[in-house]
Amino acid sequence: MIRKGMVFSLVLAALMMTACGDGSSSSSADSASSGSSQAASSAADSGAADTKSYKTDEGMYADFSEGMPSFAECSNGWTNGSMFNVFWREENTKFENGKMQLVIDNDPREEQGIPYSGGEFRTKDFYGYGRYEASIKAIKNDGVVTSLFTYTGPSDNNPWDEIDIEILGKDTTKVQFNYFTNSQGNHEHMHDLGFDASEDFHTYAFEWHKDKIVWFVDGVEVYTATDNLPSTESKIMANVWAGKGVDGWLNRFDDSNIPLTAEYEWVKFTPFDE
Repeated sequence: MIRKGMVFSLVLAALMMTACGDGSSSSSADSASSGSSQAASSAADSGAADTKSYKTDEGMYADFSEGMPSFAECSNGWTNGSMFNVFWREENTKFENGKMQLVIDNDPREEQGIPYSGGEFRTKDFYGYGRYEASIKAIKNDGVVTSLFTYTGPSDNNPWDEIDIEILGKDTTKVQFNYFTNSQGNHEHMHDLGFDASEDFHTYAFEWHKDKIVWFVDGVEVYTATDNLPSTESKIMANVWAGKGVDGWLNRFDDSNIPLTAEYEWVKFTPFDE
């Protein structure tokens, strides 16, 4: 049930959906702002908001049938370098058919010699202990990764802390879990899904506690880690990318079928009091 104190924040989220790529079904903040007071009043009277997406003290929920919420954004205009053979472009994050679509494609600009472009979703704020989850349909293709993860690092004036859910396109019947604590990784675990993650939407999640990280698939607990855990609040992110120099991990990238698209129905965070 939505509390009255949550209503105004919820309405603002509904009114300030933003688009990244083509095909957005969302409305612009400028066109919506003139009606915000009236909408907030109406929602308060009815005890409900007009949006499914929200960001409150009780958590965060991005419903991509409404486009990009105001508390998140598309990465644009840089590359991570190293193993990432994509340049992040806002046009590679699209909203069509009620889904967020993250796309790998050719990049004719080839900035810094990077021949491909990728799509990435990220929250603007940082989140700590809690449950992170998303409904995802992954890319099936050698050399690519479809992901949901938390991340912070030197660009945020923080240590590199990260928790990963990664579906490798070379074998979409498995999912890889990993985490980094102050740049120390090598905690990979591969889990057999029992289905093909590229054929339909499934819910992937992890619960981040002070003393453990627990990963879930479709609500079932499948793996737990307890050693040297990250502790720094991080942004919630999702991306798709093509690899380079990591053929032993991802297989050599096959670009014969691009553009390649992963789809996300929603991303959710529920905080823990720890």
